[in-house]
Amino acid sequence: MIAFYSNLFPAMWIAWAIYWWWSSRRVKVTARRESVASRLTYILPMMLAIALLFFPSLPNLRVSFLSERFLPVESWRVWGAVGAVLSVVGLLFTVWARVHLGKNWSGTVTLKKEHELITSGPYRIVRHPIYTGLLLAFIGVAIARGEWLGILGLAILTLSLWRKFKIEERFMMEQFGSAYAAYRQRVAALIPFLI
Repeated sequence: MIAFYSNLFPAMWIAWAIYWWWSSRRVKVTARRESVASRLTYILPMMLAIALLFFPSLPNLRVSFLSERFLPVESWRVWGAVGAVLSVVGLLFTVWARVHLGKNWSGTVTLKKEHELITSGPYRIVRHPIYTGLLLAFIGVAIARGEWLGILGLAILTLSLWRKFKIEERFMMEQFGSAYAAYRQRVAALIPFLI
């Protein structure tokens, strides 16, 4: 069973990454982009978080108490299944958002030529459904790992996405003004009805 999950998680994420790359080729031309320095403020911590979540055995990443389990190893099958389900749901949510966003998507914070404000589909539920889906998927990974190192990685990832979210919110307010302000009043940022 452990071998099943150790193959399942990489397969899910690789399939997701291939789709992400494939669909990134069909986007609108960029009109405005954040600076490289701005991007590094969330990309570098995000890379560290991913290393902690997916590659905890890399040298110098293991600290004694962080490699301890917060979930009992005896119930790993249950928590592995819960983690897998959360990851699948989170990744599918990001794909739904990506499809709905269409040619307006970009990996960095940008504004596209003829950028549209998308407020339908998953964007009716949260303003940043890709971030919501990624957080849910990474929560699944952390649960499946069951180690405190995964929780640390998840915390760093959350802060990274929060930083990117703040930059994106500023861009959207500058571009769409009162329309985006009204949208912010109606729809939560990351967690429906809460945040």
